[in-house]
Amino acid sequence: MNLFDLSGKRALVTGARTGLGQGLALALAAAGADIIALGSRAMPDTEAKVKAMGRSFEEVVYDLTDPSGIGDVVTGLTARGNIDILVNNAGQIRRADFTEFSETDWDDIMNINLKSAFVLSQAVVRHMLEKSIAGRIVNVASLLSFQGGIRVASYTSSKHAIAGLTKLMANELAPKGITVNAIAPGYMETDNTEALRNDPNRSRSILERIPVGRWGEPSDLDTAVLFLTSPASSYVTGQILAVDGGWLAR
Repeated sequence: MNLFDLSGKRALVTGARTGLGQGLALALAAAGADIIALGSRAMPDTEAKVKAMGRSFEEVVYDLTDPSGIGDVVTGLTARGNIDILVNNAGQIRRADFTEFSETDWDDIMNINLKSAFVLSQAVVRHMLEKSIAGRIVNVASLLSFQGGIRVASYTSSKHAIAGLTKLMANELAPKGITVNAIAPGYMETDNTEALRNDPNRSRSILERIPVGRWGEPSDLDTAVLFLTSPASSYVTGQILAVDGGWLAR
């Protein structure tokens, strides 16, 4: 028995153009899922890699700084088939001192990281309930769902809120057969950490605290997302799984 078999499942992954989102989409495709990828720009590299695995690929180009049209997007997608898995990965980060942090940077990041996850989940869950789908929802949280960080007011606030939203959704949806969990990646090699990795002092101080001693890679999340989306994980919900090389343990 293959506990991670997702054959016949259709998975919607946001922020799937590069980095963690692309890695999550490829992990699901490798396990047999067909992929719907939502991002702010075209995703030809993700498309090519998913199709090379023999899975179908649908692309949705949508700017999540304005989530108001997400419901219509989901209506169009569900007209073509069920959505069994939702991975709310899309996220951005902007840095400035707290006293200088702009309202625009607050609003944009909260819309992308939090509001879009709420609106998209709401639309997908309505579909899952209508079709009696034992759905799997995975939100991408962060180490800053547990810690404060510095110079990232909207990012930290959004990721704390994602942790709370995950638990709220899990409580309400578990009786309906839908599980909701989150993955909290550690310091990963992505666009969001490029500034930190390019700063020798910050990079050194970060690596010195990670027991595993390296930056994470997108593939480090593969088994976590497969575990949380598999049909066999029906008794796991409301959890926030840190994949951080031991950062939080130190």
